[in-house]
Amino acid sequence: MKTIFRTMSVAAAVVLAVSCGNSKGNKAEVAVVETDPTVAVTQVSVREVPQEETYTSTIQAYVKNNIAPQTAGRISRILVDVGDNVKKGQVVAEMDQTQLAQIELQLKNNETEYNRLKELYEVGGLSKSDLDAIEMAYNVSKTQYNNLKENATLVSPINGVITARNYDAGDMYAMSAPIYTVEQIVPVKLLVGISETDYTKVKKGDSVEITADALPGQTFNGKVRKIYPTVDPATRTFTVEVVIDNGNSVLRPGMFARAKVNFGMNNSVVIPDVAVVKQQGSGERFVYVLNEDNTVTYQKVVLGRRMGAEYEVLEGLSDGAKVVTGGMIRLKDGIKVIVNE
Repeated sequence: MKTIFRTMSVAAAVVLAVSCGNSKGNKAEVAVVETDPTVAVTQVSVREVPQEETYTSTIQAYVKNNIAPQTAGRISRILVDVGDNVKKGQVVAEMDQTQLAQIELQLKNNETEYNRLKELYEVGGLSKSDLDAIEMAYNVSKTQYNNLKENATLVSPINGVITARNYDAGDMYAMSAPIYTVEQIVPVKLLVGISETDYTKVKKGDSVEITADALPGQTFNGKVRKIYPTVDPATRTFTVEVVIDNGNSVLRPGMFARAKVNFGMNNSVVIPDVAVVKQQGSGERFVYVLNEDNTVTYQKVVLGRRMGAEYEVLEGLSDGAKVVTGGMIRLKDGIKVIVNE
């Protein structure tokens, strides 16, 4: 296939007609006759076209947890700070132990009383209802103690990094904000909105190429972990969760990222973008197709993906067709043309 520059040639024949005039002299008339327009053409062919789309999203922590006790109380110790890496089960803060000590004392008293009355009941010296009442009080105090004990010492529920600390030691925790926020950033994830037309093309385990504006020149490999089962009626998209290993922790929550999703290959006709004509007032696209008799047909096409200076054609052209790529200004449907060799 060779490249042909856009040219247009106009041949004109000049005819001089002399007529007898009046006293003012002779008058000359010039007529210009145009020939068929000259065009450049390109023969198109079917090629494999990667079905790729790039979507924008934001890096998110794989897991995000807020750490706080269930009830208000004074904070005795703050053991970690923002930016610290923590392990699952690691103690990060301690609350005031006064109420816990009171409940522990009450629990011991109720346990002692329950054991004493249970022996009395076994020898017939106590009714069943009285034993049930003290047993209930004992169980309630045991539940309260276990709950307070769990909330008196706060631990991280995941391996991660502390991303927020809202209190200092000695502050009264008022349940308005968590004491800490901890986020797991190995791995990280993206939530990508993909057009509903591609719903059947995405599968769990598909590879996704990730780039981040904050890390130019670096590319990361992600995998589709989850495909949400519903389509958003407002955007006509469905959500795909992509997970990136992030073993070196360079990707951070909040970074702007791009996800390139590959849906496979299509065998499609490919045409130069200069051949495409947009019809004014509509979104429809056309090309001029050269016929065997050197006439052109104004042909509507449905375009797919753009690849640099080329378009994928989904409908409207067949393999081997010749399309006009230069000299289109004077063309119209059915006109005869001269092909610039």
